[in-house]
Amino acid sequence: MEDLLISLLTENIVLILAAVVIIATIFQGVRIVPQSEKYVVERFGRLHSVLGPGLNFVVPFLDVVRHRISILERQLPNASQDAITRDNVLLQVETSVFYRITEPEKTVYRIRDADGAIATTVAGIVRAEIGKMDLDEVQSNRAQLINKIKELVEDAVDDWGIEVTRAEILDVNLDAATREAMLQQLNAERARRAQVTEAEGQKRAVELAADAELYAARQSAEARRIEADAEAYATQVVAKAIADHGLEAAQYQVALKQVEALNAMGQSNGSQTIVVPANALEAFGDAFKMLKGRG
Repeated sequence: MEDLLISLLTENIVLILAAVVIIATIFQGVRIVPQSEKYVVERFGRLHSVLGPGLNFVVPFLDVVRHRISILERQLPNASQDAITRDNVLLQVETSVFYRITEPEKTVYRIRDADGAIATTVAGIVRAEIGKMDLDEVQSNRAQLINKIKELVEDAVDDWGIEVTRAEILDVNLDAATREAMLQQLNAERARRAQVTEAEGQKRAVELAADAELYAARQSAEARRIEADAEAYATQVVAKAIADHGLEAAQYQVALKQVEALNAMGQSNGSQTIVVPANALEAFGDAFKMLKGRG
């Protein structure tokens, strides 16, 4: 009886152990990978496969998940490095880089410290590219410089299974001496522009005054021309009248002029007494006669 109980107990223990082994084997053969990760699997110490997100099966006890790699985008800590421009200006450049791991097997087996390697690569590229540019070009072509740095970093880290998603130049600082020199240059340029603007204003004022004088001279000349044309026309009329009517027309015109002159003297405010020569009366008489006769 005791032997039977021992036999049954032994069988139960064996079954329990077998079930445990089976369950353990199942757990060892099934790997569920989260969406944000990839698993690097080794077999006998060598790379065997890379498990993507979801349900995966491996050979129990032979395949071992050696590395769990996040494939989320990462940001390196902001880094600051010195750089010297082509025109020998010392700059302090602050950069930031974003990247993500696309091929974990390369990242795991080809580089020990990915963050440190990328940071060193970025620093070297920034110094090299800024060394090819003058200070003004660095300030005005920052977007172009960022694209160039990103392109070169991508080429450098491609063998590490890393994709650089974004590279930024956060700030470019100058040393105190350079800032002071640039401020003095800026103030001098502002003063020069103010002087140029004032000189151009004075020049414009002189030009406008000259244009006004020229316009007045032209108008005066035009008035004299019109007056001369009128006098010439009157002379022409008188000459034509003399030619057509003889001496009588000339005497008529002279008599009219004398009457107009006496009339103007009479209307003058400078004197209330008019002295008329004796022959003026005859001129009046002749003028009236002629006017009456022409009427």
